[in-house]
Amino acid sequence: MTKKLLLAAASLLTVAAAGPNYVRPATPPSAAGPFTSAPAAPVTAAEPDRAWWRLYQDPVLDRLVADALAANTDLRVAIANLDKARASLREARSDRLPQTNIGAGATYGRSPEGQRAPGAKREDWSFDAGLSVGYEVDLFGRVSRAVEAARGDAQAAEAARDAVKVAIVAETARAYADASSAAERLEVAERTLGLLDQTVTLTGKRFEAGRTSRLDVSRASALREQQRATLSPLRAQRDAALFRLATLTGRAPADLPADVGQRKTTLRLDRPIPVGDGRGLLARRPDVREAERRLAAETARIGVATADLYPRISLGGSIGSTGPSLGDMFGGGLLRWLVGPLLSWNFPNQEAGRAKIAQAKASTQAALASFDGTVLGALQETETALSAYAHELDRREALREAANQAQIAANISRAQLREGRADFLIVLDAERTSAAADADLAESDARVANAQVDLFRALGGGWQVEAAKVAIR
Repeated sequence: MTKKLLLAAASLLTVAAAGPNYVRPATPPSAAGPFTSAPAAPVTAAEPDRAWWRLYQDPVLDRLVADALAANTDLRVAIANLDKARASLREARSDRLPQTNIGAGATYGRSPEGQRAPGAKREDWSFDAGLSVGYEVDLFGRVSRAVEAARGDAQAAEAARDAVKVAIVAETARAYADASSAAERLEVAERTLGLLDQTVTLTGKRFEAGRTSRLDVSRASALREQQRATLSPLRAQRDAALFRLATLTGRAPADLPADVGQRKTTLRLDRPIPVGDGRGLLARRPDVREAERRLAAETARIGVATADLYPRISLGGSIGSTGPSLGDMFGGGLLRWLVGPLLSWNFPNQEAGRAKIAQAKASTQAALASFDGTVLGALQETETALSAYAHELDRREALREAANQAQIAANISRAQLREGRADFLIVLDAERTSAAADADLAESDARVANAQVDLFRALGGGWQVEAAKVAIR
């Protein structure tokens, strides 16, 4: 009889699972092609470098990224969430296995006179022990759909962890670039301040010689102090970037290595950036993968809710014994056993079950909309980053030429002032223009570095470099 029940259960397992089978949604064909903003930027169609920050060839940055991937607190949270999702998947898979229960007890009591066996004490101890085994026949796929949903959740959590890695790598590179560019802008400001100090000294000597007025000395001094006032905000920006680096790498500000703040030049690339195409982008970005896996999980939950409308069949058996003493429990006459199927079915009132199906379908539609929005957002973010990078490079070239011309004009005006052939107001204006042009160029260098980081982050690489992950199946 037991053999027949097992064969019947095996045949029932071949029944199709309830609910729709998941099909990955298609993306628009145009999304798979080249980026529309790529021709305007110095980029190539090659696939992006997974360890893109190494393109800057800065060992300090490489070490900071490694530290961030090892100790960042946000990443630790994402890893814990992944461990939780994997544990939930193991819990769902456990429903495929037989459920066992062992029970034992001892009681002391008094039996009714009519139920007392001949020669037995009316008041005595009673011992009981038993083993029960139950196995749910997944007739309508409730268990398999639940496992499918849990697997999707775990894979989504894995993708969410990878998305955190992308953000951490990008923000670490950005903070390092901000600290470096602030240091470079500070040097430019200090160099300009030195030139203005020379102008003030020269003006003072001309005033003492009676060749200029006190007004010119005051104007030169005012311009110098205005330039001096720009130094403190730049120092504050550099310190803030270093403090961000400490937090990103899991350190207190006082524990940041001293060499992190020694770079005095903005991060620069000497080669075009490989960006690939839309198809590679959507396959690479972990937020797109996370949204797709969430959609798969929600689709599977429709099957879980649908299977609850149908009967749930379990196969079970138990064996046990009851006796007046431990030694008497294992006699053949005291053993009891049973085996057989168990059917449970919430019928005819199934309104609650159908409401759960409607909820699952609505959640699936929301997940589909979220997936579509994530795909469009990834494309929009990348196109925006490409466009911003290209236009900032054009702006920097114009500012570089402006700074060169302003420097030439300032040099000429100083020479003419020494020769007495130029009005002092012309010199001050030339100095002011040159200082502003140098500051604008240094600020544009910083914006270019940030635009590069934005582009690398939009491309979605960086998460693959960390230790190899365990695939979730």
